[in-house]
Order: sequence, then structure tokens, then C-alpha cells
Amino acid sequence: MPDLLLELFSEEIPARMQAKARDDLKKLVTDGLVEAGLTYAGAAAFSTPRRLALTVHGLTAESRAVREERKGPRVDAPEQAIEGFLRATGLTRDQLEVRADKKAQVYFAVIEKPGRAAPEIVADVVERTIRTFPWPKSMRWGSGSLRWVRPLHSILCLLTSEAGAEIVPFSVDGIKAGATTEGHRFMAPGRFAVTGFEDYAAKLKAAKVMLDPAERAEHIRNDAAQMAFAQGLEIVEDAGLLTEVAGLVEWPVVLMGPIGEEFLSLPPEVLQTSMKEHQKFFSVRDRAGRIVKFVTVANRETADDGATILQGNGKVLRARLSDARFFWENDLRTVKTEGLEGMAAGLAHVTFHNRLGSQADRIGRIEALAREIAPLTGASPDLAAEAARVVKADLQSAMVGEFPELQGVMGGYYARAAGLPDAVADACRAHYSPLGPSDEVPTEPVSVTVALADKLDTLTGFWAIDEKPTGSKDPFALRRAVLGVIRLILTNGLRLDLLDVLLAPIRRSRAAMAAITPEFAGAPDLSNERVEKECALVLAGDLLAFFHDRLKVYLRDQGIRHDVIDACLAMPGNDDLTLLVKRAEAVAAFLKSEDGENLIQGFKRANNILTAEEKKDGVEYSFGPDVKYAEAPQEKALFAALDRAEAEIAPALAAEDFAAAMTATAALRQPIDAFFEAVQVNTENQVLRRNRLNLLNRIRTICTRVADLGRVEG
Repeated sequence: MPDLLLELFSEEIPARMQAKARDDLKKLVTDGLVEAGLTYAGAAAFSTPRRLALTVHGLTAESRAVREERKGPRVDAPEQAIEGFLRATGLTRDQLEVRADKKAQVYFAVIEKPGRAAPEIVADVVERTIRTFPWPKSMRWGSGSLRWVRPLHSILCLLTSEAGAEIVPFSVDGIKAGATTEGHRFMAPGRFAVTGFEDYAAKLKAAKVMLDPAERAEHIRNDAAQMAFAQGLEIVEDAGLLTEVAGLVEWPVVLMGPIGEEFLSLPPEVLQTSMKEHQKFFSVRDRAGRIVKFVTVANRETADDGATILQGNGKVLRARLSDARFFWENDLRTVKTEGLEGMAAGLAHVTFHNRLGSQADRIGRIEALAREIAPLTGASPDLAAEAARVVKADLQSAMVGEFPELQGVMGGYYARAAGLPDAVADACRAHYSPLGPSDEVPTEPVSVTVALADKLDTLTGFWAIDEKPTGSKDPFALRRAVLGVIRLILTNGLRLDLLDVLLAPIRRSRAAMAAITPEFAGAPDLSNERVEKECALVLAGDLLAFFHDRLKVYLRDQGIRHDVIDACLAMPGNDDLTLLVKRAEAVAAFLKSEDGENLIQGFKRANNILTAEEKKDGVEYSFGPDVKYAEAPQEKALFAALDRAEAEIAPALAAEDFAAAMTATAALRQPIDAFFEAVQVNTENQVLRRNRLNLLNRIRTICTRVADLGRVEG
């Protein structure tokens, strides 16, 4: 069974494209081989800045012969039908067989495809892969028609077996497949031949090329960490930067250099961002958290151990950090002379959305909402409003203009420089959080308030103008905003009636939209307070449903079943997300117990009988059953058990102790089972039948006090 080695050698492939290119190469080639009738044991793809490589081992030597029979039209069918069948099969009429089939003579085509040798199949698959490769951006060069990410120089394609290595014969746009490749551009120029993957990887390593990007990344990480540790420092971890840098070099050489003393007073985030974005440098910090050095990764070894490289990089870095220091000092002067609100003044001329007004308009809405939410989060309304007025001020700063990813972070620094309270500065820094599922959630009341107000204004604004997520499209990141609100509420245990909270900002957003585009069909009739309020209520309900959808996803990730979530969503107060999750967790835990499983069966039996009889009789058996009509001891015992359960469930629910309420409900399991074993519900005595059906309704009512168990799967 031969092994395939493929290398596509080109000019530099952008680092950001390499991971997907590896996956695409592996999928396109292996899928193509399988579709052509070959099987394989395993495959792996690799990349460096100048090459994509694929190894497929355990490949079958040829595809199997295939014999296929196809039934065609009747012999007396219209000529067009017969001609169509001939075209589909690629046969002539004299190659067809005539067979009897259900009182008619029918044409059959017998198509035999002989097996094909692996080299022939590989040549076809690889050529098609190269010509159709899905680069995000590609180019043509010279006079050829081939498109590749950068000019493609050579193709290495070998099938290696016990008999030796065989070049797969094909060419693409004049580039003929061969058995040679190149090493490092500077340290090992020139081509050399290989005989298989192990020989290929070993000779590349000898030619100063690490083929595996994971190996390069680990080499960089380890060398940088050791270098920093030796000086009592540590590397600021950045997995994304590590992956990118590993894609920029074939032979990584880690070098560490100093940052000028004049720049050490800059905020560490500024130093880190400037070095990462402009130079692809890693940051090195001391035990006090100050960024004091940088790590760069060269693509070659030098006679002076990188001294010249470090000197050149240091010179460029000083120029970049000089710019950052200028931005920092200029922003501080603005803050000290005009205040943070003065810095934010220009936001009146920055459009947030053409139907929702400027950033200044938005800040006004966030301030109003922060005042309303503050009592619910335990924050001072005045402090929350003050923070809301300045949290977006850094959008006008020179630093954020250069590094947009520092918005919020710089706002915190500028707020402290302006002498604002710590709570306001913390809110400036944290109000965008959480940005993702692993991001830290703010817990300080003012920060939580402003973070909620910011996200809720975004959501209610885009709901008001009917710009909702559709399918996979979410251009305004509204799903992320909803998840952020959910995590803020749950992490801080906030008790919000979310539907009420959503109404006021929706109406403010609709008013803003109407003021900007009064001809818009969805604009409210501000002269009719009742109509506008009803319209806002519909939008708020729709947005709450979107919250529930995202909460389902969030809770499923926490291990809570979808049917349990649906059962809890059916209960009153489902806009209190903290209460809703507390209920769902209790029900989920209860249903995992033996009592929970058994109670569900008893409940469903009662519910199914009751539902069927109500449908048949056309009435609702919701009157209170009377114990005086109980005949069997088991029936009387069920009455007593229901009384006890109700007495325990009511105070437990009032205390929001759902676990205790479910435990009290579980006590009904044995009385319900005993009742069904001893008593016939649909007896001929209509008085007893109605009383027993009403008793089943009481079971259903009590069992659904915590959650709608009818929605729980069997």
C-alpha cells in the first residue's frame, strides 16, 4: 500500500491563511481519492510560509472495478426517452440489453468501469485540487491561467511503496510534478530530492525548515519563556500572536531586546498592542506587571547571534512607541484641559446608525437606561449616569483612533487622569465586557449597570428598526450582546423583570428613529400613547423570546436538557433570568434522581388520561375533587398526600426553594402509583368518574407548580 507525499512550493503564504489552507488541502485531496475509489489509513497536512504539504499513508494501489446495471425505458418508449438514456449511460443502442419486466420489454444498461491505478487517480485529484483551491485571495502571474495565493514554483508528488518512490506524472500550467524541493531561502538554498515523507521531513530539518507549525509554535513559546525566566521576567501569553508568528518563519530564532526607559511610563496595554499590531513582537513583563522588554522571532540564524536584527527592530520599535507616546500625551492634555466630557463632545458628529442617531444620542439613551437600572443592580443612579456620559469618550481619543481594540481600556486611564471616581473609571474599562463566552464578567455595581445599559441599548435599538439577526448573519453582533446581558445577570444574581426593563429603551429608540426618519413605515404614532406602548410591548416580547433562545443555548452548554428548559420557560416570571435558571437547575437535578423519573411517569399517566377524557367529553375537569366520594383506601391516601404536598410546596415556592418544592412533589410518586393500581378512573358511575378526573387535574396542577412537566420528555 503506497504512501502519498505532496508539496506545493510557492512564494510566501500569508500566515492568516495557512491553517485553513492545510485543512482545505487535506479535505480536497482525501475526499477526491475516496470518491475515485481509493481508501487510506491516515493523512496529515503541514505548512510553512513557502509550502503546503500533505502526507497520506496506507493508500490502496488501485480502485476496484465497478459493474453497474441501470434500468432504462421500455423498448417501445418515445425515441427522445431512449436517446436521453443513451446519453446518460454513455452507451450506444446496440450495447443495451433487452429484458422482460412486468409484461413489457425494457432496456437495461450494463456499465463496467475497470479499476484505475493510484498514480492516475492521484494525478487527476491533485491537478483538480490545485486548479480549484479555495484561497480567500489569489493571483495570476506571467502568461499562465493558474491562480494561486502567491506564484507557485514547484510541485512535489510522490507515491512511495516497498518497491521505491514513484513520481506521479502530471503538470499544471507548465509546472511539472517532480521529486525535489527547497530548504531555507537563506541558510540552505538549492533543491534536493526526497524519497518519501520521513526522508522529506528529515532533509527539510537539515535544510533549516521546521515543517510542522505546531512544532515551530512550541519552539518559539519554549525559547521565549526560558529566555524571560532567566532574567526574572515572564512572557505575556498571546495564543493568536504565537500562531501568526509561527506562520511567518520556517526556522524560528527567538531574540529578546529592551524597551527604552522613556516608554516604560506608557500603559502596558499600549505597549503590548503597539508591539503586537505593528511589529508582531511578544511583550515581556516584570514581577510588577510592567512591560519592560520585547521578544521578536527572526527567520534565520546570524553570525552575530541576532545583534544586528535586534538593533534594527529596536530602532523601528522606538519610532512606533514614540507615536504611541505622542498619542498618550496629547490625549492626557485634552483630558486635563477639557475633561472627559469635553473629549466626548465630538461624538455628536459621529453617526452610530443612520436611523438611530449619533454616538452622542446613543450616550443619552445609555445614561437614561443606566439611571433606571441602577436601583436593580445596587449602584448609585447618579454615579451610573456620570459613568454612562463618559464611557464612550475615548472613541474620540488619538490612541483609540490608532488602536481601536483599546477602546474602553483607554477610557479607564483617561477617567482616572481626569480625577473621576474609581467606579466611573472601572465602568469605562469594563462596559464592553463580557465580549465572549470566556471573557471576565464585571461585578462592581456601576460597571455592571453601564455594561447592561450599553448592551440593552444596542439590542433594543436594532430591534426597534427591525435589524435582527437572520440565520448565520449577525452584522451588529446582537447574539453576542444578548449572551453578554445573560452572563451579567446570572453572574451577579440580578433580579430583573426583563420585559419591563426592555420597554423604556425600545420606546426611546423608536422615538429616535422617528425623529430621524419620520416617513419610516415602522415609526410610532407619538400622538397615540396607547398604540405606541402596545407596539413597544410587541417588540419587547419578541426580543425577550430572542433572549430565551440564546439562554437555551447557554444552558445546554451547562448540561441542562432542552425539554427541561422549555418546561421552565412555560412558567410565569420567565423574564427573570436568574429565577428561571434557578428553577431549571433544580428541575434538572431532580429529574436525574430515581424519584424524578418515577414521578414523571406517574404524572404523564394522569395527564394523558385526563387530556384524553377532556377531549372526548368536551369539558375541562378543573373543579376541586371531594374526598367524600373516595372509595378505596388508596384513593383516600392520595387525597391526603396531595394535601400534604400542597402545604409544603406553597412556602417552598414563596421562598424560591425549588429543590424543596420538587422534593415535596416527589412524595406523591407512591400514592399516585397505588391509586392507579387500585382504582378505575373511567368507572360507569359518572359521579365517581368526574370526581376522579378532577382528582387527576389536581395531580396535574400540583405537579406543574415548579415546571410544566408535560413538556419534559418521557
